Parts: sequence; C-alpha cells; structure tokens
Amino acid sequence: MRRVFVPPEQVGDGQITIYGDDVKHMRDVLRMKEGDHITATCGRGTDYHCEISKIADDEITLSVIDQEADASELPVRISLYQALPKGDKLELVIQKAVELGVYEVIPVRTVRCVVKLDDAKAAKKQARWQKISEEAAKQSGRGIVPEVLPVMDFKDALKRASACEHVLIPYELCDDYSLTDRLRESICGKPEGPDKHDGAGSSEKSIAVFIGSEGGFERSEVELVKENGGEEISLGHRILRTETAAIAVLAHLMLTIEAAGVSV
Repeated sequence: MRRVFVPPEQVGDGQITIYGDDVKHMRDVLRMKEGDHITATCGRGTDYHCEISKIADDEITLSVIDQEADASELPVRISLYQALPKGDKLELVIQKAVELGVYEVIPVRTVRCVVKLDDAKAAKKQARWQKISEEAAKQSGRGIVPEVLPVMDFKDALKRASACEHVLIPYELCDDYSLTDRLRESICGKPEGPDKHDGAGSSEKSIAVFIGSEGGFERSEVELVKENGGEEISLGHRILRTETAAIAVLAHLMLTIEAAGVSV
C-alpha cells in the first residue's frame, strides 16, 4: 500500500489533511482517486490506514479507518555518530543509514576531519541532510523520519552517546573480531546493570556507533571512548572507506538484531 508522511499537526480526530507537494504527487503522479486506500504516518511510529475522502486543488483529505504501531522500526535505537567526510559522502551515508534502520545521525568534528564548516554553512548543510533523511524514510517505508542533528565536537558527541547502553567505535588497529558474539550476548539479551535511557525516561535498548573520517580516528579519541565505557571493535582485515564502514556496521547490526528477534 502507498505511504505518505504527514506532520503530526495534520493528524486530526478521525481524519488527516495532506498539503503541499504531496498533493500534486498523489493526484498527478500516482493518479490516486477518492476511495483509494493509503497508509499515512506522522513520523512517530504510528501507521494510519486511510481512505481518500476528498481531493481538492490544494489539499487531500483522508479518513482514518484504523491505526497501529509501525512494524518497520528496529527494536533497538541506533545512533550513528559520523565524522564529517569530504565532498557529498555524508549524503550517501545518511541515505543508506536511514534505509538500514538508524534512529538518528549526528555529524561529528574529529581531529582528522578535513572539512571545516562555519555555523551558517553547517545550518544549510543540516537542512539538506534532513531532507535526504526524509526522502530515504519515504522510499524505504520507515515509520519515522530519522533526525539529522547539528554538527557536534567529538567530546560533546561522546558525552551525548554515553547515555546509550552500548557505544561502539570501529578502529582499524583493533584485532577483536568477536562483535557478533557480543551483540548476541549483550545487545540481543537482557542488559546488564541499570538501564540507560534518554532524557524522556525511555528504557529502550540503544547503541551508539562512531565512524571516523577518511583519516580515521586519533588513538587518543579511541581511548577516550573506551574510558567512557565504549568498546573498540574491528570490521575485518581490510581498511574500509568511511562511507563503507558506516554501511557495513549498520547492516551488521540490523541483521543481527532482527535475526535475534530483539524486543524492548
């Protein structure tokens, strides 16, 4: 069934109103008509199964038939802390990360980052990155639109990531290849000790993954992650490009979590 994302404020009591570009797309591209069925989501994990009740020039009205929790989201919140790469590589990383189920993406300034963004450029880039996340979420049938946060310095990013149950940092000099076993034992099992949670009081399982830029991480950055409870891991015997490393580790996490049938 076709899906459309709508802002929460457009979801009313028993009906949803569509405005903007989605009206033209649904009417002129998809050729949808009154009486057709469509699934709408407000990007917060709820699917609304609807019937098109009215098509006007500038808006479409949907009548809600039923609603349910979206089944496409991973039961583990994965936060990707991606060091700023050169060129448009981050656009590819965000697109693929959203397709693979990431909960949020946080661009990070690290010691070896070549890219330098002032506040104005960073804000403009963030708007572009968020649009890419939205488009990827629509294409892949996500129940939420993952947020792309403002660029953070490494220490601020690590402080934020420390709220997650698990913090992973792939490092090319690491020779520990037991990531799969540890994922099954710790991430896919019951968490040890007190639950870590976000500021809203959620007890959902959570993983933070740090990916370095083209030059990788300084050893001091890896040690700082470990000092704050994180784990240094290996992605294999080959040196991966920054965009490949992000996709590889997220694909591994997604498959391991779903195969294990993790529940929150």
